[in-house]
Amino acid sequence: MKTAVLAAILGSAAAFAPAQTGRTTSSLAVSEIELGVTEPLGVFDPLGWLETEPEAFERRRAVERKHGRVAMAAVVGVIVHNNHWVFDGYLSKSADLKFSDVPTGIDGIRAIPGAGLAQILAFFALVELAWMPASKYDGDYGVGWCGQDIEDPEVKARKLNVELNNGRAAMMGIMGNMVAEVLTGQTMYEQYAANHISPFGDGIGVF
Repeated sequence: MKTAVLAAILGSAAAFAPAQTGRTTSSLAVSEIELGVTEPLGVFDPLGWLETEPEAFERRRAVERKHGRVAMAAVVGVIVHNNHWVFDGYLSKSADLKFSDVPTGIDGIRAIPGAGLAQILAFFALVELAWMPASKYDGDYGVGWCGQDIEDPEVKARKLNVELNNGRAAMMGIMGNMVAEVLTGQTMYEQYAANHISPFGDGIGVF
């Protein structure tokens, strides 16, 4: 199991791989291919896709950006729900299900009625196909920074790099959270409360 988890984590690195042929220069407007190339990794293209499939780079960058955005929202959601900050009232009146009744962690999805899951999927479809279509590879939907474009190229490049790097950290974070929960049977809140930091042994902590 440990080997499988390690292999999954290492194998996922390619999903976050930015690639370029040159280094970023702060005095120049940063192109899409130069974004995300930051220290300490710099250029990270272990499979050599930029050389073998350069035409696919734009789509892969768009996928990385979108997955990062979803992962950042997921990490925030995990933190909020694990701290039991929930809406008042009912998730489903007919099922007598309150928001506070939904379990934290991965098992929470199983508590949502089928109609609720259908609404979630319908919202995803609306976002993916109409509001923020996947075909718009630059990822600029006019909703960031209060809907205003950032005109200074250096400021915009820095913020785009921050978004990409935070998204990469969030992808690893939400993956690690889910793997640890499956291995330990404890949610993030329960693991920290029990000082159970490592998923590879009972009671392994830092204090």
